[in-house]
Amino acid sequence: MKRGSARLTLWVIPVVVLTATLAEAAEDATRPSEFILILQIVLLITVGRGLGEIMQRIGQPSVVGELLAGLLLGPSLFGWVWPSAHAALFPPSAEQKALIEGLAQFGILLLLLLTGMETDLGLVRRVGRAAIIVSIAGIVVPFLCGFLLGQILPDSLLPHPEARLVASLFLGTALSISSVKIVAVVVREMNFMRRNVGQIIIAAAIIDDTIGWIIIAVIFSLASQGTLDLLSVGQAVAGTLIFLAVSFTIGRRLAFRLIRWANDTLVSASAVITVILLLMGSMALITHAIGVHTVLGAFVAGVLVGESPILTRQIDERLRGLITSLFMPVFFGLAGLNADLTVLKDPNLLWLTALLVLIASIGKFGGAFVGGSLGGMSRYECFALASGMNARGSTEVIIASIGLSMGVLSQNLFSMIVTMAILTTIAMPPMLRAALSRLPMKADERERLEREELEEKGFIANLERLLLAVDESANAKFASHLAGLLAGARGIPITVLHIGARAKRQEKKRDEEESHESAVRSAARIIVDSGPDEAAREIDVTTRAKSKKPADAIIDEARKGFDLLIVGTERVVGAKNGFDERIEDVTAGFDGPLAIVVARGGHLEQPAASSSFRILVPVSGSGASRRGADVAVALARAGPTSVRFLHVAATRDKGRRGKNASLLQQEAILRDTGSLAARYGIEAATAIRASASPEQAILREIESSGVDLVVLGADRVQSEKLSFGGVASSVLENSTASVLLISS
Repeated sequence: MKRGSARLTLWVIPVVVLTATLAEAAEDATRPSEFILILQIVLLITVGRGLGEIMQRIGQPSVVGELLAGLLLGPSLFGWVWPSAHAALFPPSAEQKALIEGLAQFGILLLLLLTGMETDLGLVRRVGRAAIIVSIAGIVVPFLCGFLLGQILPDSLLPHPEARLVASLFLGTALSISSVKIVAVVVREMNFMRRNVGQIIIAAAIIDDTIGWIIIAVIFSLASQGTLDLLSVGQAVAGTLIFLAVSFTIGRRLAFRLIRWANDTLVSASAVITVILLLMGSMALITHAIGVHTVLGAFVAGVLVGESPILTRQIDERLRGLITSLFMPVFFGLAGLNADLTVLKDPNLLWLTALLVLIASIGKFGGAFVGGSLGGMSRYECFALASGMNARGSTEVIIASIGLSMGVLSQNLFSMIVTMAILTTIAMPPMLRAALSRLPMKADERERLEREELEEKGFIANLERLLLAVDESANAKFASHLAGLLAGARGIPITVLHIGARAKRQEKKRDEEESHESAVRSAARIIVDSGPDEAAREIDVTTRAKSKKPADAIIDEARKGFDLLIVGTERVVGAKNGFDERIEDVTAGFDGPLAIVVARGGHLEQPAASSSFRILVPVSGSGASRRGADVAVALARAGPTSVRFLHVAATRDKGRRGKNASLLQQEAILRDTGSLAARYGIEAATAIRASASPEQAILREIESSGVDLVVLGADRVQSEKLSFGGVASSVLENSTASVLLISS
């Protein structure tokens, strides 16, 4: 209890000190406006983040605390209890208000950027039909309710009664859109993110948000005209559709290239974040130029940034931290400041607010419930859907703030909408938790979740970017083929680094049919054509050629952030079971996982001809062998490939009890690795061989089983020279089949 009191004091003391400072400065009109601005920001962050922390501890979203902070600091409480201090902190002068509102308006764009980054279009595609039905039904019903309510509101609640149509459209939109951020937080906390109903809730909220910002963009154009000009509205709709079409075609590739260019070229700190902010601002300006609101441009920019394959977790966390720690408490706090709940002492306004909350809840709940029923969901699933979709939170506050700034909504109507957003957001988490707790897990759902959990632990699933270092040899061409198969499995971007004697010449030939780049693309297309869910589009292939030494070239590229270096050179094995000097040189500057390719037999004669393999995977239960199994399964997805998992049992195990225990452990390892192949329907066989020499057992298995590719996972050994242990060295030197060595 004392510890909790101490933590609370940490938040209270700054507020008291700052408030006392205001009391002393209340009569001083000479204070610089910058002082007041900084004071406003500090107070909003302190109180907002403090209340947000408290809300999260009691199971509520932090945005509720940030809204309550604004209400406490605004006329609803602080301005009512201490009017002079409130007037000193938040002067009514237009110049002073413009400073904090300018920051808040930029905060809106950043919040929409963050919302877009959290938008998973792949999830929408996977559960599309049910999510679309739920979203449309959940939008149409409350939208009509809100629109009709706007038509019967008294003129006193509208700043411009003659523009009732626009106000009604704003009100309908505010009542119909769910807050994907709030919904996602609660569903994630409940560990339902991957459950069927959880995915549909998130996907429907994503569609809600997307449709909502398109509607707001059109309404903004309508409000700007002041009258219902069909030609202007038609131009706004056409401009919006063209903007979306260009953004998700040309814009997607352009955004990815800009982010990659900043990451690979610029050496200044946080260069990628700078490019992302410039991209957001540019797209916001474009939407403003075509006559729709800037929020649509920021939201679409966020979607494109979130889909960028090389957006590292560190960059994502930095940008997210900036938005959540500064702009969110300032914007939502200011929204709370603009809401004056003291107006609810008027019985008529209180009754209208209760009616607004009731219509919003019943409309959204009923629409989502009907949509779920039409989508073939059970009653309990529909109840969970309806409960989750009823949270308004941040989205409605942003919409209401836009309406207030445009003069479409009055101060009283804005306060009513903020009240509705807070109440529905507070009610959603306990309702959703109660609904989800009643949902039993079906057998097919359990099987899918186990498969996905297994996959998330895999090596391939966590790769974001590949670096392929090759010379002009046939072995390099085979390495390019394997790299393309791995990249195509998940649409991973890949950089081809030419390190041979004719590197610059090979770079110029990148568009030719026989080039390494063509081999990568052709192999990736095999995976795409085979139809796994992850292979949604063609991979991006970049070419590099360095005049520097190979080791220096690798060091230059490695700083850009690659998860796996694949090496294909003419000579791999050197003297005394070691690696060739070129391999030693190339790998010396790369600290991450390595994939070293040795082509033999038919793979040397036709390196890029085969899309199917007979693969042998030695397994031992170690992390390295598990990584090798994961890579083998990814390669096997290219075609009718067979995979054989081999466990070598050491014959030095003595005693009957020891042998039985060892056999059970070996069988468990094989079952575990076999399940990797089974989840994709890949033919897999298992075998246990007893031998005092694992390398000899592996080599005999290669000869007897007729495999043509060995995928061997091995840990790098601490040594002056590159080494992966005696087993790996022996297999690399003596195997008659091609070898792909995967290291930790």
